[in-house]
Amino acid sequence: MDHYEQTNDYMQPEEDWDRDLLLDPAWEKQQRKTFTAWCNSHLRKAGTQIENIEEDFRDGLKLMLLLEVISGERLAKPERGKMRVHKISNVNKALDFIASKGVKLVSIGAEEIVDGNVKMTLGMIWTIILRFAIQDISVEETSAKEGLLLWCQRKTAPYKNVNIQNFHISWKDGLGFCALIHRHRPELIDYGKLRKDDPLTNLNTAFDVAEKYLDIPKMLDAEDIIGTLRPDEKAIMTYVSCYYHAFSGAQKAETAANRICKVLAVNQENEQLMEDYEKLASDLLEWIRRTIPWLENRAPENTMQAMQQKLEDFRDYRRLHKPPKVQEKCQLEINFNTLQTKLRLSNRPAFMPSEGKMVSDINNAWGGLEQAEKGYEEWLLNEIRRLERLDHLAEKFRQKASIHESWTDGKEAMLQQKDYETATLSEIKALLKKHEAFESDLAAHQDRVEQIAAIAQELNELDYYDSPSVNARCQKICDQWDNLGALTQKRREALERTEKLLETIDQLYLEYAKRAAPFNNWMEGAMEDLQDTFIVHTIEEIQGLTTAHEQFKATLPDADKERQAILGIHNEVSKIVQTYHVNMAGTNPYTTITPHEINGKWEHVRQLVPRRDQALMEEHARQQQNERLRKQFGAQANVIGPWIQTKMEEIGRISIEMHGTLEDQLNHLRQYEKSIVNYKPKIDQLEGDHQLIQEALIFDNKHTNYTMEHIRVGWEQLLTTIARTINEVENQILTRDAKGISQEQMNEFRASFNHFDRDHSGTLGPEEFKACLISLGYDIGNDAQGEAEFARIMSIVDPNRMGVVTFQAFIDFMSRETADTDTADQVMASFKILAGDKNYITVDELRRELPPDQAEYCIARMAPYNGRDAVPGALDYMSFSTALYGESDL
Repeated sequence: MDHYEQTNDYMQPEEDWDRDLLLDPAWEKQQRKTFTAWCNSHLRKAGTQIENIEEDFRDGLKLMLLLEVISGERLAKPERGKMRVHKISNVNKALDFIASKGVKLVSIGAEEIVDGNVKMTLGMIWTIILRFAIQDISVEETSAKEGLLLWCQRKTAPYKNVNIQNFHISWKDGLGFCALIHRHRPELIDYGKLRKDDPLTNLNTAFDVAEKYLDIPKMLDAEDIIGTLRPDEKAIMTYVSCYYHAFSGAQKAETAANRICKVLAVNQENEQLMEDYEKLASDLLEWIRRTIPWLENRAPENTMQAMQQKLEDFRDYRRLHKPPKVQEKCQLEINFNTLQTKLRLSNRPAFMPSEGKMVSDINNAWGGLEQAEKGYEEWLLNEIRRLERLDHLAEKFRQKASIHESWTDGKEAMLQQKDYETATLSEIKALLKKHEAFESDLAAHQDRVEQIAAIAQELNELDYYDSPSVNARCQKICDQWDNLGALTQKRREALERTEKLLETIDQLYLEYAKRAAPFNNWMEGAMEDLQDTFIVHTIEEIQGLTTAHEQFKATLPDADKERQAILGIHNEVSKIVQTYHVNMAGTNPYTTITPHEINGKWEHVRQLVPRRDQALMEEHARQQQNERLRKQFGAQANVIGPWIQTKMEEIGRISIEMHGTLEDQLNHLRQYEKSIVNYKPKIDQLEGDHQLIQEALIFDNKHTNYTMEHIRVGWEQLLTTIARTINEVENQILTRDAKGISQEQMNEFRASFNHFDRDHSGTLGPEEFKACLISLGYDIGNDAQGEAEFARIMSIVDPNRMGVVTFQAFIDFMSRETADTDTADQVMASFKILAGDKNYITVDELRRELPPDQAEYCIARMAPYNGRDAVPGALDYMSFSTALYGESDL
């Protein structure tokens, strides 16, 4: 209902008028009740009141009376007539008085008020409330509505479940009203028994208590507030402003309490920082203690899948588990340095962590973790290579063993036959020739047996997990081979003894057998080679295999000619058999290799050739992809590696140069930090490329000297360095502002520090620091007294005995020698405000004036001194001082 304009900030824009014309009935009801109660709270001082807000102001008499009461000024004499013109005149006098107070009314005329226009009447009353009840509210350089909201937020901040952000829905649960009352009059409400899920009880409790004990009339209905989705803001502001005016008298005491709160907050914050450091250090050391044994475990696995899982676990550790711990370690150092700086600024002793939890202890433990991690990944990759080689050899062993066992199947039984005893001469000769062909075949298989034994030996040397079964199978093959050799020799001797009695042999079958056996063996070898698995890691290796395969294909035409020649011999034998009706039973007595078998194997070889072509092409494509991955990773790594080194050098120069103010250096560093953080996607992209390389089992890269480990370590060092450098500059600013050091003094300190920092390490050794002090005018001689004085100074700037002096410690020492602080005097002056003339303060007063957590903290600190004064349960000036600052601080 804001039908007005005014130059003050608390007024809403004029364009809100059209929207407010659509006044929600629920809001209108709330405004009627609230504005009527507010008007009556002032009119009762003149012995009157209103019942109906749009009716009782129509003649202008009570409206003028209301303005006189709230302003304390006399308005023009009202007209006492009953005619409309008299009423309009009285209302105009009231509106003119409102305008004289700097309020420009818009679209509100006397005629609308006289006619009982409810919207215009409510708008006018809201204008009066804003001008005389809310405009003059001022809290921390904010006024009117913003000032009132800030006051509510400050007063309700310590209360749980209270979050005042506006003057409508933030008050629906009633806890905000109860918190305002309890903050100033805790004896009136038991706040701990209130529940957020019972807004009706909360609202009625606040309204009843305010009306009974604070003389604030009940301007709102709890049912209306709960039943409205968004309570009327003007009604809430009007009612809350009554709370402000009722409690504004306690402002001076609150200001004094705030000063003590600041000191208590610093003490609490420092103690919390100490607890946080101890917990964070314990957790980090425990994590390192659990992780190192895992990284030192070199127990190999038997399967590739198990080792791949170990590698994946290690990647998860590097990608997911370690980075947060690196951040925690950096944060631990930052918290430690910040805590020491705050303690020095508060004239408190330096913080000494528990035994074994110093920053140096954590650095030593972290070094052990890095050492354990260093060789773990290399060991994993070597193990994967070993298992890959073992799987390849084992499969090759099984293939060759199966082929050999298939070939030897039935050979022992054949060699032990006694068929020559009843054979004819021609049959004996055939058996002898057949045996010669078998011996030829047997010799051809000698190489395969040797290969099987060599593979088994290599599997044993590489510690293959299933070596017992491999050895057993190999031993069985070797024993069988020896037995075949003995049986072959025995059969030959028997046939040769019988050969003297037999003369006939068919030369064509013999020639067929002699040529078919090696050709068959060649085809079997070709099939074996074409089906043999291969493993390569470079383009050159796959090109070598491709070249060998092309050479093999070049021999196929000659082989086909040999096949046709062998088949021609068989065809010639068949022709002779048919021509001369020889009874050969349709079989070759010198060999078991048939033309059908030769053709079948030849067809199989022809089918295997294109399969081999396809396999080599696919492997060639994979190796090309691997080479692209190497180049892609190398190109990025060759950019990121130098970039990290350059940023490290630039940050180092910023930290020791004296260009601009500390704020300029801090802004410069934060810009560097932002650029570094923005660079993180490139690191992540490189990590992704590295993972692709490892998943492709690429073990070397000739395109770069940088490994992912180098990049990770450099990136972690860069993040740690920029965070530590920013923290150092922030602490320098904190020290400068706290000690009142000028920029010229800071530059002079930095120039002196840099002059004696010969190695540009950012720290001074004891001798360098001593020379710096002498150059600044300190009288430190080489006698015992001078050494004692220098030892005293070193205990201040190097309390942890690290053997070096940082620039932060240097400026802390220099500022401590020259600066002064009035913190203690301000705090004790605040004590006098709270104590008043009685020169002591009680525990109940502390609980009333301070937030609950800080009040209890202060009471706990004062417990040993409670009762020194004559008043029980109270502290005098000296006891209060000793409780907060110790026996000698004030």
